[in-house]
Amino acid sequence: MPVNEANPADSWWSEAVVYQIYPRSFADSNADGIGDLQGIIERLDHLSQLGVDVLWLSPVYPSPHDDNGYDISDYQDIDPLFGTLDEFDRLLDAVHERGMKLVMDLVINHTSDEHPWFTASRDGGRQGSKRDWYIWRPARDGMEPGTPGAEPNNWGSFFSGPAWTYDEPSGEYYLHLFSRKQPDLNWENPVVRQSVHAMMRWWLDRGVDGFRMDVINLISKTPSLPDGAVHEGSRHGDGSPHYICGPRIHEYLAEMHREVFEGRPRQLMTVGEMPGVTVEEARLFTDPARREVDMVFQFEHVGLDQGPGGKFDVRPLKLTDLKASLGRWQTGLGETGWNSLYWNNHDQPRIVSRFGDDSPAYRDRSAKLLATVLHLHRGTPYVYQGEELGMANAPFASIDDFRDIESLNHHREQTALGVDEEQILAGLRHRSRDNARTPLQWDTTQNAGFTTGVPWIAVNPDHTRVNAKAQIADPDSVFHYYRRLISLRHTEPALTHGGFHMLHPDHEQLYAFTRHHAASGTELLVLANFSGADLTIDLPDGWEHSETLIANVSATTPLTAPHTLQPWEARVHRRNV
Repeated sequence: MPVNEANPADSWWSEAVVYQIYPRSFADSNADGIGDLQGIIERLDHLSQLGVDVLWLSPVYPSPHDDNGYDISDYQDIDPLFGTLDEFDRLLDAVHERGMKLVMDLVINHTSDEHPWFTASRDGGRQGSKRDWYIWRPARDGMEPGTPGAEPNNWGSFFSGPAWTYDEPSGEYYLHLFSRKQPDLNWENPVVRQSVHAMMRWWLDRGVDGFRMDVINLISKTPSLPDGAVHEGSRHGDGSPHYICGPRIHEYLAEMHREVFEGRPRQLMTVGEMPGVTVEEARLFTDPARREVDMVFQFEHVGLDQGPGGKFDVRPLKLTDLKASLGRWQTGLGETGWNSLYWNNHDQPRIVSRFGDDSPAYRDRSAKLLATVLHLHRGTPYVYQGEELGMANAPFASIDDFRDIESLNHHREQTALGVDEEQILAGLRHRSRDNARTPLQWDTTQNAGFTTGVPWIAVNPDHTRVNAKAQIADPDSVFHYYRRLISLRHTEPALTHGGFHMLHPDHEQLYAFTRHHAASGTELLVLANFSGADLTIDLPDGWEHSETLIANVSATTPLTAPHTLQPWEARVHRRNV
Protein backbone atom coordinates (compact mmCIF):
# COMPACT_ATOMS: atom_id res chain seq x y z
CA MET A 1 0.00 0.00 0.00
CA PRO A 2 1.37 3.48 -0.80
CA VAL A 3 0.31 5.15 2.43
CA ASN A 4 0.93 4.86 6.14
CA GLU A 5 -2.41 4.81 7.94
CA ALA A 6 -1.01 6.18 11.19
CA ASN A 7 0.95 9.24 10.08
CA PRO A 8 2.33 10.29 6.68
CA ALA A 9 5.53 11.45 8.39
CA ASP A 10 6.34 7.80 9.11
CA SER A 11 6.46 6.89 5.41
CA TRP A 12 9.78 6.61 3.57
CA TRP A 13 8.97 9.47 1.24
CA SER A 14 8.57 11.91 4.17
CA GLU A 15 12.35 12.10 4.54
CA ALA A 16 13.02 11.89 0.81
CA VAL A 17 13.94 14.57 -1.72
CA VAL A 18 12.62 14.15 -5.26
CA TYR A 19 14.48 15.29 -8.39
CA GLN A 20 12.50 15.88 -11.56
CA ILE A 21 14.11 14.98 -14.86
CA TYR A 22 12.73 16.50 -18.06
CA PRO A 23 14.36 13.96 -20.39
CA ARG A 24 14.22 16.07 -23.55
CA SER A 25 16.52 18.65 -21.93
CA PHE A 26 18.64 16.62 -19.50
CA ALA A 27 21.43 14.90 -21.45
CA ASP A 28 21.75 13.82 -25.08
CA SER A 29 23.86 10.72 -25.76
CA ASN A 30 23.40 10.35 -29.52
CA ALA A 31 23.88 13.91 -30.84
CA ASP A 32 20.34 14.34 -32.17
CA GLY A 33 19.85 17.42 -29.98
CA ILE A 34 17.26 15.77 -27.73
CA GLY A 35 17.95 14.23 -24.32
CA ASP A 36 17.46 10.50 -23.91
CA LEU A 37 17.51 7.60 -21.46
CA GLN A 38 21.15 6.73 -22.10
CA GLY A 39 22.05 10.34 -21.36
CA ILE A 40 20.29 10.05 -18.01
CA ILE A 41 22.14 6.81 -17.23
CA GLU A 42 25.46 8.50 -17.95
CA ARG A 43 24.64 11.38 -15.57
CA LEU A 44 23.18 9.42 -12.63
CA ASP A 45 26.29 9.96 -10.55
CA HIS A 46 25.53 13.69 -10.55
CA LEU A 47 22.20 12.93 -8.89
CA SER A 48 23.74 10.40 -6.54
CA GLN A 49 26.31 12.98 -5.46
CA LEU A 50 23.56 15.53 -4.92
CA GLY A 51 21.95 13.08 -2.51
CA VAL A 52 18.40 12.91 -3.84
CA ASP A 53 16.27 9.85 -3.13
CA VAL A 54 13.69 9.73 -5.91
CA LEU A 55 13.82 10.54 -9.62
CA TRP A 56 10.59 11.72 -11.20
CA LEU A 57 10.81 11.07 -14.93
CA SER A 58 8.67 13.28 -17.16
CA PRO A 59 6.94 11.30 -19.95
CA VAL A 60 9.11 9.10 -22.16
CA TYR A 61 6.24 7.19 -23.76
CA PRO A 62 5.61 7.23 -27.55
CA SER A 63 4.07 10.56 -28.49
CA PRO A 64 3.60 12.95 -31.42
CA HIS A 65 5.05 15.57 -29.02
CA ASP A 66 2.40 18.19 -29.61
CA ASP A 67 2.81 18.96 -25.89
CA ASN A 68 6.35 17.59 -25.51
CA GLY A 69 5.30 14.08 -24.49
CA TYR A 70 2.28 14.92 -22.34
CA ASP A 71 0.23 13.70 -25.31
CA ILE A 72 0.76 9.94 -25.07
CA SER A 73 0.05 7.60 -28.01
CA ASP A 74 1.14 4.35 -26.28
CA TYR A 75 1.25 3.91 -22.51
CA GLN A 76 3.33 0.71 -22.55
CA ASP A 77 6.42 1.54 -24.57
CA ILE A 78 9.25 4.07 -24.86
CA ASP A 79 9.42 6.69 -27.58
CA PRO A 80 12.35 5.93 -29.94
CA LEU A 81 13.31 9.57 -29.48
CA PHE A 82 14.33 8.66 -25.92
CA GLY A 83 15.40 5.02 -26.35
CA THR A 84 13.92 1.57 -25.83
CA LEU A 85 12.25 -0.46 -23.11
CA ASP A 86 15.55 -2.31 -22.63
CA GLU A 87 17.27 1.04 -21.99
CA PHE A 88 14.50 1.98 -19.59
CA ASP A 89 15.07 -1.27 -17.68
CA ARG A 90 18.80 -0.51 -17.53
CA LEU A 91 18.03 2.97 -16.23
CA LEU A 92 15.70 1.55 -13.60
CA ASP A 93 18.34 -0.96 -12.50
CA ALA A 94 21.02 1.75 -12.35
CA VAL A 95 18.77 3.99 -10.26
CA HIS A 96 18.03 1.17 -7.81
CA GLU A 97 21.71 0.18 -7.62
CA ARG A 98 22.45 3.70 -6.35
CA GLY A 99 19.81 3.43 -3.66
CA MET A 100 17.37 5.76 -5.41
CA LYS A 101 13.81 5.17 -6.60
CA LEU A 102 12.10 6.06 -9.88
CA VAL A 103 8.62 7.52 -10.26
CA MET A 104 6.93 7.67 -13.67
CA ASP A 105 4.89 10.58 -14.94
CA LEU A 106 1.36 9.38 -15.67
CA VAL A 107 -0.94 11.38 -17.96
CA ILE A 108 -4.40 9.81 -17.81
CA ASN A 109 -6.83 12.73 -18.00
CA HIS A 110 -6.21 12.66 -21.74
CA THR A 111 -4.28 10.81 -24.43
CA SER A 112 -2.89 11.82 -27.78
CA ASP A 113 -5.37 11.89 -30.64
CA GLU A 114 -2.98 9.39 -32.24
CA HIS A 115 -3.48 6.83 -29.46
CA PRO A 116 -5.19 3.67 -30.80
CA TRP A 117 -7.97 4.21 -28.26
CA PHE A 118 -8.88 7.55 -29.80
CA THR A 119 -8.43 6.27 -33.34
CA ALA A 120 -10.96 3.54 -32.54
CA SER A 121 -13.21 6.14 -30.93
CA ARG A 122 -13.20 8.42 -33.98
CA ASP A 123 -13.07 5.84 -36.79
CA GLY A 124 -16.51 4.62 -37.73
CA GLY A 125 -18.15 7.82 -36.57
CA ARG A 126 -20.69 7.55 -33.80
CA GLN A 127 -20.49 3.76 -34.03
CA GLY A 128 -16.74 3.69 -33.37
CA SER A 129 -15.72 0.70 -31.23
CA LYS A 130 -14.38 2.94 -28.46
CA ARG A 131 -16.68 5.91 -29.01
CA ASP A 132 -17.59 6.09 -25.32
CA TRP A 133 -13.94 6.02 -24.22
CA TYR A 134 -13.81 9.78 -24.90
CA ILE A 135 -16.22 12.67 -24.41
CA TRP A 136 -18.19 13.30 -27.60
CA ARG A 137 -21.15 15.67 -27.88
CA PRO A 138 -23.33 17.06 -30.71
CA ALA A 139 -23.48 20.75 -31.56
CA ARG A 140 -25.75 23.04 -29.58
CA ASP A 141 -29.41 22.77 -30.41
CA GLY A 142 -30.30 24.88 -33.40
CA MET A 143 -26.66 25.56 -34.36
CA GLU A 144 -24.88 24.44 -37.50
CA PRO A 145 -22.14 21.94 -36.48
CA GLY A 146 -18.66 23.30 -37.02
CA THR A 147 -19.65 26.97 -36.96
CA PRO A 148 -18.41 29.43 -34.29
CA GLY A 149 -20.44 29.14 -31.11
CA ALA A 150 -21.88 25.72 -31.99
CA GLU A 151 -19.57 23.94 -29.53
CA PRO A 152 -21.45 21.81 -26.95
CA ASN A 153 -20.55 24.31 -24.23
CA ASN A 154 -18.51 27.51 -23.90
CA TRP A 155 -15.50 26.11 -22.05
CA GLY A 156 -12.05 27.38 -22.94
CA SER A 157 -8.92 25.25 -23.27
CA PHE A 158 -5.91 25.76 -21.01
CA PHE A 159 -3.93 26.18 -24.23
CA SER A 160 -6.16 28.94 -25.69
CA GLY A 161 -9.24 28.64 -27.85
CA PRO A 162 -12.33 26.49 -27.23
CA ALA A 163 -12.11 23.16 -25.38
CA TRP A 164 -13.92 21.38 -28.23
CA THR A 165 -12.86 20.31 -31.71
CA TYR A 166 -15.35 19.39 -34.40
CA ASP A 167 -14.98 16.02 -36.13
CA GLU A 168 -16.65 16.47 -39.50
CA PRO A 169 -17.03 12.76 -40.46
CA SER A 170 -19.09 11.99 -37.35
CA GLY A 171 -20.74 15.39 -36.99
CA GLU A 172 -19.78 15.66 -33.29
CA TYR A 173 -17.27 17.46 -31.09
CA TYR A 174 -14.74 15.93 -28.68
CA LEU A 175 -13.60 17.58 -25.45
CA HIS A 176 -9.97 18.53 -24.87
CA LEU A 177 -9.12 20.68 -21.87
CA PHE A 178 -5.64 21.10 -23.32
CA SER A 179 -4.48 20.85 -26.96
CA ARG A 180 -6.90 19.66 -29.65
CA LYS A 181 -4.47 16.74 -30.01
CA GLN A 182 -5.09 15.79 -26.35
CA PRO A 183 -8.67 14.46 -26.15
CA ASP A 184 -10.00 13.86 -22.65
CA LEU A 185 -10.75 10.29 -21.62
CA ASN A 186 -14.25 9.44 -20.42
CA TRP A 187 -13.68 8.24 -16.87
CA GLU A 188 -17.40 7.55 -16.48
CA ASN A 189 -16.73 4.44 -18.56
CA PRO A 190 -15.59 1.61 -16.23
CA VAL A 191 -13.72 -0.11 -19.07
CA VAL A 192 -11.53 2.99 -19.46
CA ARG A 193 -10.70 2.89 -15.77
CA GLN A 194 -9.92 -0.84 -15.89
CA SER A 195 -7.61 -0.34 -18.86
CA VAL A 196 -5.75 2.47 -17.08
CA HIS A 197 -5.39 0.35 -13.94
CA ALA A 198 -4.00 -2.58 -15.94
CA MET A 199 -1.42 -0.28 -17.54
CA MET A 200 -0.35 1.07 -14.16
CA ARG A 201 0.07 -2.44 -12.76
CA TRP A 202 2.24 -3.28 -15.79
CA TRP A 203 4.71 -0.51 -14.91
CA LEU A 204 4.73 -1.39 -11.21
CA ASP A 205 5.42 -5.03 -12.08
CA ARG A 206 8.33 -3.76 -14.16
CA GLY A 207 9.78 -2.22 -11.00
CA VAL A 208 8.89 1.47 -10.96
CA ASP A 209 8.31 2.95 -7.51
CA GLY A 210 5.19 5.01 -8.05
CA PHE A 211 3.56 7.68 -10.17
CA ARG A 212 3.24 11.42 -10.43
CA MET A 213 -0.25 11.83 -11.88
CA ASP A 214 -0.68 14.74 -14.26
CA VAL A 215 -3.77 16.95 -13.66
CA ILE A 216 -5.40 13.97 -11.96
CA ASN A 217 -8.15 16.00 -10.30
CA LEU A 218 -9.61 16.86 -13.73
CA ILE A 219 -10.67 13.29 -14.60
CA SER A 220 -14.21 13.63 -13.19
CA LYS A 221 -16.52 16.03 -15.04
CA THR A 222 -20.05 17.12 -14.25
CA PRO A 223 -21.95 14.78 -16.62
CA SER A 224 -24.19 17.52 -18.05
CA LEU A 225 -21.12 19.61 -19.03
CA PRO A 226 -22.87 22.96 -18.43
CA ASP A 227 -21.63 26.33 -19.65
CA GLY A 228 -19.20 28.20 -17.45
CA ALA A 229 -19.21 31.83 -16.39
CA VAL A 230 -17.51 34.20 -18.83
CA HIS A 231 -15.12 36.41 -16.86
CA GLU A 232 -14.22 39.93 -17.90
CA GLY A 233 -11.65 39.92 -20.69
CA SER A 234 -12.17 36.26 -21.53
CA ARG A 235 -13.57 34.91 -24.79
CA HIS A 236 -14.61 31.58 -23.30
CA GLY A 237 -16.47 30.26 -20.28
CA ASP A 238 -14.72 29.03 -17.16
CA GLY A 239 -15.57 25.36 -16.94
CA SER A 240 -13.35 24.69 -13.94
CA PRO A 241 -16.22 24.36 -11.41
CA HIS A 242 -17.40 21.41 -13.51
CA TYR A 243 -14.10 19.55 -13.88
CA ILE A 244 -11.79 20.54 -11.02
CA CYS A 245 -12.33 17.97 -8.25
CA GLY A 246 -15.48 16.79 -9.98
CA PRO A 247 -18.31 14.73 -8.49
CA ARG A 248 -16.64 11.30 -8.66
CA ILE A 249 -12.97 12.21 -8.16
CA HIS A 250 -12.62 10.65 -4.70
CA GLU A 251 -14.40 7.52 -5.90
CA TYR A 252 -12.05 7.18 -8.86
CA LEU A 253 -8.88 7.64 -6.80
CA ALA A 254 -10.03 5.24 -4.09
CA GLU A 255 -10.82 2.67 -6.77
CA MET A 256 -7.38 3.21 -8.34
CA HIS A 257 -5.71 2.64 -5.00
CA ARG A 258 -7.69 -0.51 -4.42
CA GLU A 259 -7.13 -1.94 -7.92
CA VAL A 260 -3.50 -0.88 -8.45
CA PHE A 261 -1.67 -0.40 -5.14
CA GLU A 262 -3.45 -2.51 -2.54
CA GLY A 263 -1.46 -5.49 -1.33
CA ARG A 264 1.80 -4.55 -3.03
CA PRO A 265 4.81 -5.87 -1.06
CA ARG A 266 6.66 -2.55 -1.20
CA GLN A 267 5.60 0.93 -0.25
CA LEU A 268 5.10 3.07 -3.32
CA MET A 269 4.70 6.81 -3.81
CA THR A 270 1.76 8.56 -5.46
CA VAL A 271 1.64 12.27 -6.19
CA GLY A 272 -1.43 13.95 -7.63
CA GLU A 273 -0.96 17.15 -9.61
CA MET A 274 -4.15 19.08 -8.83
CA PRO A 275 -4.67 22.54 -10.29
CA GLY A 276 -7.23 24.55 -8.35
CA VAL A 277 -7.30 22.19 -5.37
CA THR A 278 -8.10 23.77 -2.00
CA VAL A 279 -6.50 22.98 1.35
CA GLU A 280 -9.73 21.34 2.49
CA GLU A 281 -9.87 19.11 -0.58
CA ALA A 282 -6.17 18.26 -0.33
CA ARG A 283 -6.68 17.18 3.27
CA LEU A 284 -9.15 14.58 2.01
CA PHE A 285 -6.97 13.45 -0.89
CA THR A 286 -3.92 12.91 1.33
CA ASP A 287 -5.60 11.50 4.44
CA PRO A 288 -3.98 8.05 4.75
CA ALA A 289 -7.18 6.48 6.05
CA ARG A 290 -8.96 7.35 2.79
CA ARG A 291 -6.34 5.61 0.60
CA GLU A 292 -6.27 7.98 -2.36
CA VAL A 293 -2.85 9.64 -2.93
CA ASP A 294 0.15 10.33 -0.74
CA MET A 295 0.56 14.02 -1.58
CA VAL A 296 -0.69 16.64 -4.00
CA PHE A 297 0.84 19.37 -6.12
CA GLN A 298 -1.12 22.57 -5.62
CA PHE A 299 -0.68 25.75 -7.65
CA GLU A 300 -1.77 28.51 -5.30
CA HIS A 301 1.70 29.86 -4.50
CA VAL A 302 2.86 29.86 -8.14
CA GLY A 303 -0.11 31.99 -9.18
CA LEU A 304 0.58 34.83 -6.78
CA ASP A 305 2.54 36.93 -9.28
CA GLN A 306 -0.10 36.95 -12.01
CA GLY A 307 -2.64 39.68 -12.54
CA PRO A 308 -6.29 39.58 -13.62
CA GLY A 309 -5.23 38.95 -17.21
CA GLY A 310 -4.01 35.47 -16.36
CA LYS A 311 -0.71 33.64 -16.40
CA PHE A 312 1.15 36.04 -18.71
CA ASP A 313 -0.09 39.17 -16.92
CA VAL A 314 2.91 39.46 -14.61
CA ARG A 315 2.72 41.31 -11.27
CA PRO A 316 5.40 41.72 -8.56
CA LEU A 317 5.20 39.12 -5.81
CA LYS A 318 4.09 40.32 -2.38
CA LEU A 319 5.99 38.32 0.21
CA THR A 320 3.06 38.54 2.62
CA ASP A 321 0.92 36.74 0.01
CA LEU A 322 3.51 33.99 -0.33
CA LYS A 323 3.74 33.50 3.43
CA ALA A 324 -0.02 33.47 3.81
CA SER A 325 -0.36 30.84 1.09
CA LEU A 326 2.42 28.48 2.13
CA GLY A 327 1.63 28.96 5.81
CA ARG A 328 -2.01 28.04 5.22
CA TRP A 329 -0.97 24.82 3.48
CA GLN A 330 1.48 23.99 6.25
CA THR A 331 -1.12 24.26 8.98
CA GLY A 332 -4.07 23.12 6.88
CA LEU A 333 -2.75 19.65 6.12
CA GLY A 334 -1.76 19.23 9.77
CA GLU A 335 -0.83 15.77 11.01
CA THR A 336 -2.99 13.70 8.65
CA GLY A 337 -2.05 15.24 5.29
CA TRP A 338 1.23 15.85 3.52
CA ASN A 339 2.68 18.66 1.41
CA SER A 340 4.64 18.60 -1.82
CA LEU A 341 7.19 21.41 -1.65
CA TYR A 342 8.30 22.94 -4.94
CA TRP A 343 9.32 26.15 -6.63
CA ASN A 344 10.18 24.81 -10.08
CA ASN A 345 9.01 22.14 -12.49
CA HIS A 346 8.66 21.71 -16.25
CA ASP A 347 5.65 24.08 -16.25
CA GLN A 348 7.13 26.93 -14.18
CA PRO A 349 9.72 29.61 -14.97
CA ARG A 350 13.00 29.53 -13.07
CA ILE A 351 12.48 30.55 -9.47
CA VAL A 352 15.71 32.54 -9.07
CA SER A 353 14.47 34.84 -11.84
CA ARG A 354 10.93 34.86 -10.53
CA PHE A 355 11.03 35.20 -6.73
CA GLY A 356 14.76 35.77 -6.31
CA ASP A 357 17.40 38.05 -7.87
CA ASP A 358 19.24 36.60 -10.88
CA SER A 359 21.72 39.48 -11.14
CA PRO A 360 25.41 38.50 -10.84
CA ALA A 361 25.56 40.09 -7.40
CA TYR A 362 22.82 38.03 -5.76
CA ARG A 363 22.02 35.11 -8.01
CA ASP A 364 23.76 32.42 -5.96
CA ARG A 365 22.71 33.87 -2.62
CA SER A 366 19.04 34.24 -3.56
CA ALA A 367 19.01 30.73 -5.07
CA LYS A 368 20.29 29.39 -1.76
CA LEU A 369 17.74 31.45 0.18
CA LEU A 370 14.86 30.08 -1.85
CA ALA A 371 16.15 26.55 -1.35
CA THR A 372 16.46 27.11 2.40
CA VAL A 373 12.92 28.37 2.80
CA LEU A 374 11.44 25.56 0.73
CA HIS A 375 13.35 22.63 2.24
CA LEU A 376 12.73 23.74 5.83
CA HIS A 377 8.95 23.49 5.45
CA ARG A 378 7.00 20.34 6.33
CA GLY A 379 6.56 18.08 3.33
CA THR A 380 8.55 16.37 0.59
CA PRO A 381 10.82 18.77 -1.36
CA TYR A 382 11.12 18.58 -5.14
CA VAL A 383 14.18 19.78 -7.04
CA TYR A 384 13.73 20.46 -10.75
CA GLN A 385 16.72 19.82 -12.98
CA GLY A 386 19.09 22.79 -12.95
CA GLU A 387 17.54 24.25 -9.81
CA GLU A 388 20.50 22.81 -7.89
CA LEU A 389 22.72 25.06 -10.04
CA GLY A 390 20.61 28.21 -9.78
CA MET A 391 19.67 28.11 -13.47
CA ALA A 392 17.78 31.23 -14.57
CA ASN A 393 15.23 32.24 -17.20
CA ALA A 394 16.48 32.38 -20.77
CA PRO A 395 16.94 35.61 -22.80
CA PHE A 396 14.35 34.85 -25.51
CA ALA A 397 14.76 37.50 -28.21
CA SER A 398 11.71 36.77 -30.37
CA ILE A 399 8.80 34.39 -30.74
CA ASP A 400 11.02 32.25 -32.98
CA ASP A 401 13.01 31.25 -29.87
CA PHE A 402 10.00 29.64 -28.17
CA ARG A 403 8.92 26.02 -28.60
CA ASP A 404 6.09 25.48 -26.10
CA ILE A 405 2.58 25.06 -27.52
CA GLU A 406 1.04 27.12 -24.72
CA SER A 407 3.37 30.04 -25.44
CA LEU A 408 2.93 29.85 -29.22
CA ASN A 409 -0.86 29.66 -28.94
CA HIS A 410 -0.92 32.61 -26.54
CA HIS A 411 1.22 34.66 -28.93
CA ARG A 412 -1.03 33.78 -31.88
CA GLU A 413 -4.20 34.64 -29.98
CA GLN A 414 -2.90 37.94 -28.58
CA THR A 415 -1.46 38.98 -31.94
CA ALA A 416 -4.87 38.41 -33.54
CA LEU A 417 -6.38 40.70 -30.89
CA GLY A 418 -3.93 43.46 -31.83
CA VAL A 419 -1.85 43.36 -28.64
CA ASP A 420 1.60 44.95 -28.95
CA GLU A 421 4.34 42.43 -29.79
CA GLU A 422 6.70 43.59 -27.06
CA GLN A 423 3.95 43.37 -24.47
CA ILE A 424 3.25 39.78 -25.49
CA LEU A 425 6.94 38.85 -25.44
CA ALA A 426 7.45 40.48 -22.03
CA GLY A 427 4.86 38.14 -20.51
CA LEU A 428 6.30 35.12 -22.29
CA ARG A 429 9.86 35.90 -21.18
CA HIS A 430 8.71 35.95 -17.57
CA ARG A 431 6.28 33.03 -17.54
CA SER A 432 6.76 30.72 -20.53
CA ARG A 433 7.27 27.07 -19.72
CA ASP A 434 10.25 27.15 -22.11
CA ASN A 435 12.23 28.88 -19.34
CA ALA A 436 12.29 25.53 -17.54
CA ARG A 437 13.08 23.55 -20.66
CA THR A 438 16.38 24.97 -21.87
CA PRO A 439 19.08 22.26 -21.69
CA LEU A 440 20.77 21.45 -18.42
CA GLN A 441 24.07 23.28 -18.14
CA TRP A 442 26.78 20.69 -17.57
CA ASP A 443 29.93 22.63 -18.51
CA THR A 444 31.34 25.57 -20.48
CA THR A 445 31.65 23.80 -23.82
CA GLN A 446 29.43 24.49 -26.80
CA ASN A 447 25.82 23.65 -25.95
CA ALA A 448 26.80 23.36 -22.27
CA GLY A 449 27.80 19.70 -22.63
CA PHE A 450 24.16 18.79 -23.24
CA THR A 451 24.69 17.64 -26.83
CA THR A 452 27.26 17.60 -29.60
CA GLY A 453 24.42 18.14 -32.07
CA VAL A 454 21.99 21.01 -32.49
CA PRO A 455 19.83 21.33 -29.36
CA TRP A 456 16.05 21.27 -29.85
CA ILE A 457 15.85 24.57 -27.94
CA ALA A 458 18.72 27.00 -27.47
CA VAL A 459 21.04 26.68 -24.48
CA ASN A 460 21.05 29.63 -22.10
CA PRO A 461 24.22 31.60 -22.94
CA ASP A 462 24.99 32.05 -19.26
CA HIS A 463 26.17 28.40 -19.10
CA THR A 464 29.75 29.69 -19.37
CA ARG A 465 29.28 31.04 -15.83
CA VAL A 466 26.65 28.70 -14.40
CA ASN A 467 27.25 25.00 -14.92
CA ALA A 468 27.56 21.74 -13.01
CA LYS A 469 31.29 21.18 -13.57
CA ALA A 470 32.25 24.54 -12.07
CA GLN A 471 29.85 24.22 -9.16
CA ILE A 472 30.94 20.72 -8.18
CA ALA A 473 34.49 22.08 -7.96
CA ASP A 474 33.40 24.99 -5.75
CA PRO A 475 32.49 23.99 -2.16
CA ASP A 476 30.56 27.26 -1.72
CA SER A 477 28.37 26.73 -4.79
CA VAL A 478 24.60 26.43 -5.06
CA PHE A 479 25.08 22.73 -5.85
CA HIS A 480 26.88 21.99 -2.59
CA TYR A 481 24.39 24.10 -0.65
CA TYR A 482 21.62 21.88 -1.98
CA ARG A 483 23.64 18.84 -0.91
CA ARG A 484 23.77 20.16 2.65
CA LEU A 485 20.05 20.91 2.69
CA ILE A 486 19.23 17.42 1.39
CA SER A 487 21.47 15.91 4.04
CA LEU A 488 19.53 17.86 6.68
CA ARG A 489 16.28 16.35 5.40
CA HIS A 490 17.74 12.92 6.10
CA THR A 491 19.16 13.62 9.55
CA GLU A 492 17.12 16.33 11.28
CA PRO A 493 13.86 14.89 12.71
CA ALA A 494 12.33 18.34 13.21
CA LEU A 495 12.14 18.74 9.43
CA THR A 496 10.06 15.61 8.96
CA HIS A 497 8.11 15.38 12.20
CA GLY A 498 8.22 18.90 13.61
CA GLY A 499 5.37 21.36 13.84
CA PHE A 500 5.36 24.62 11.89
CA HIS A 501 4.81 28.17 13.17
CA MET A 502 5.01 31.26 10.96
CA LEU A 503 6.63 34.37 12.44
CA HIS A 504 6.07 37.99 11.34
CA PRO A 505 3.35 37.14 8.78
CA ASP A 506 2.84 40.84 7.90
CA HIS A 507 6.51 41.66 7.20
CA GLU A 508 7.21 42.40 3.52
CA GLN A 509 10.94 41.49 3.58
CA LEU A 510 11.34 38.82 6.23
CA TYR A 511 10.28 35.20 5.83
CA ALA A 512 10.67 33.58 9.26
CA PHE A 513 9.25 30.48 10.90
CA THR A 514 10.06 27.81 13.47
CA ARG A 515 9.92 24.02 13.40
CA HIS A 516 9.44 22.35 16.79
CA HIS A 517 9.97 18.65 17.50
CA ALA A 518 8.97 17.71 21.04
CA ALA A 519 10.26 14.12 20.92
CA SER A 520 13.87 15.20 20.33
CA GLY A 521 13.55 18.44 22.25
CA THR A 522 14.68 20.38 19.18
CA GLU A 523 13.51 23.64 17.71
CA LEU A 524 14.68 25.27 14.47
CA LEU A 525 14.49 28.94 13.53
CA VAL A 526 14.51 29.94 9.84
CA LEU A 527 15.29 33.54 8.86
CA ALA A 528 15.33 34.78 5.25
CA ASN A 529 15.71 38.32 3.94
CA PHE A 530 13.77 38.48 0.65
CA SER A 531 15.33 41.75 -0.48
CA GLY A 532 18.47 43.39 -1.79
CA ALA A 533 18.86 45.60 1.29
CA ASP A 534 20.10 45.00 4.84
CA LEU A 535 17.32 44.08 7.24
CA THR A 536 17.49 44.58 11.00
CA ILE A 537 15.10 42.39 12.98
CA ASP A 538 14.18 41.56 16.53
CA LEU A 539 14.68 37.92 17.48
CA PRO A 540 12.23 35.70 19.31
CA ASP A 541 13.26 35.17 22.91
CA GLY A 542 15.99 32.66 23.61
CA TRP A 543 17.68 32.50 20.19
CA GLU A 544 20.73 34.66 20.86
CA HIS A 545 23.97 32.75 20.16
CA SER A 546 22.08 29.59 19.15
CA GLU A 547 23.74 27.01 16.92
CA THR A 548 23.94 27.85 13.21
CA LEU A 549 22.71 24.81 11.32
CA ILE A 550 23.11 26.16 7.78
CA ALA A 551 23.50 29.61 6.24
CA ASN A 552 24.07 31.05 2.78
CA VAL A 553 26.51 33.76 3.92
CA SER A 554 29.88 32.27 4.78
CA ALA A 555 31.04 34.87 7.31
CA THR A 556 27.95 34.40 9.46
CA THR A 557 28.00 36.27 12.73
CA PRO A 558 26.31 34.89 15.85
CA LEU A 559 22.69 35.75 16.34
CA THR A 560 22.25 38.78 18.54
CA ALA A 561 19.22 40.92 19.41
CA PRO A 562 18.58 42.98 17.33
CA HIS A 563 20.18 41.26 14.35
CA THR A 564 20.93 42.53 10.84
CA LEU A 565 20.50 40.19 7.89
CA GLN A 566 22.48 40.95 4.76
CA PRO A 567 20.71 41.18 1.36
CA TRP A 568 19.19 37.80 0.44
CA GLU A 569 20.69 36.21 3.54
CA ALA A 570 19.14 33.01 4.86
CA ARG A 571 20.10 31.14 7.99
CA VAL A 572 18.78 28.27 10.06
CA HIS A 573 19.45 27.95 13.80
CA ARG A 574 18.87 25.10 16.23
CA ARG A 575 18.37 25.01 19.96
CA ASN A 576 17.31 22.48 22.59
CA VAL A 577 14.03 23.17 24.36
